[in-house]
Amino acid sequence: MSSPRRVPIFDGHNDVLLRLYRRGGDNPTRAFLEGNGKGQLDLPMANEGGFVGGLFAMFVPSPRAASSNIAPAQAAENEAGFPPVVELTAAQQVVFGMMSLLLRIEQQSKGRVRICRDVDDIEQSLKDGALAPVLHIEGAEAIDPEFTLLEVLHAGGLRSLGPVWSRPNAFGHGVPFRCPSSPDTGPGLTDLGKELVRRCNQLGILVDLSHLNERGFWDVAAISQAPLVATHSNAHALCPHSRNLTDQQLAAIRDTGGLVGVNFATSFLRPDGRQDPDTPADLVIAHAEHLIAQLGEDGVGFGSDFDGATIPAGLKSAAGLPVLVEIMRARGFGDELIEKICYRNWLRVLRKTFHFSKKQ
Repeated sequence: MSSPRRVPIFDGHNDVLLRLYRRGGDNPTRAFLEGNGKGQLDLPMANEGGFVGGLFAMFVPSPRAASSNIAPAQAAENEAGFPPVVELTAAQQVVFGMMSLLLRIEQQSKGRVRICRDVDDIEQSLKDGALAPVLHIEGAEAIDPEFTLLEVLHAGGLRSLGPVWSRPNAFGHGVPFRCPSSPDTGPGLTDLGKELVRRCNQLGILVDLSHLNERGFWDVAAISQAPLVATHSNAHALCPHSRNLTDQQLAAIRDTGGLVGVNFATSFLRPDGRQDPDTPADLVIAHAEHLIAQLGEDGVGFGSDFDGATIPAGLKSAAGLPVLVEIMRARGFGDELIEKICYRNWLRVLRKTFHFSKKQ
């Protein structure tokens, strides 16, 4: 009997650009295209696991963590519970560096990697067997108060943006990494942050709710006319981490036809919030099941956090993604639902978001 067809997986979040930017050695493009046995995502791992594309984050580390090997989800916090703020010029330098890195990967890939600017690009890449990265900023420290750079980055391919990472900036407040904790940890968006949401709506840039605290979440929900999306967050009902979403928040996302990408980070999967690789991969699908119950079958995808977090050892890397497909099959998920979670739901919500600007 032949084995089941490999299901393509489009992913809501990874930090491979950060890993390559600060730890990739003399030739980070070659490290990604050929693989070097490091990290959780490169092109050989992607091809092995059916990872066909996703939102590739440009994340600016806080000053104390910038030269360390600490992943974003593990960065040190100050006395107030937040990592240090990042200055505008320094943030822009890092974002330009990571964007340039992905452009070089595309140029040297001989057609194996194509930066995508709309869903038609993604679908063509899937047909042609090319990896389909979409540019995302995690924390908007690089965006100036006049939003000039936002327009430039959009012209260069930026299609997704999280106003904050888990630290305060000019646009709002993120959640500190706490468990157990409510996501209601402080003030929400600033006036500048609210204007950022409006500008993203106008340009058709997805506004990512992951890392926003609860008040910031509700600020976006009140302003945005696009689907509400959390690219890499989990269910607070199963893991009471400040980074996870309450059922009330999930209901708001459902009502806009939005989506949540299930995060593979063990600290957002486990009820005790521990960063422990000895965590069953089944917990990823347990969170998916809870999200399906709250959002419906069209509102759930994956948001792995590859190269940004400790993930279950049973997955290890993007090469291990078929493990999740097998778990879903073992739990009785039908082929149609599996395809929705693996890629179709992401393409649906991205198409609706990217085209939203044309309705303005």
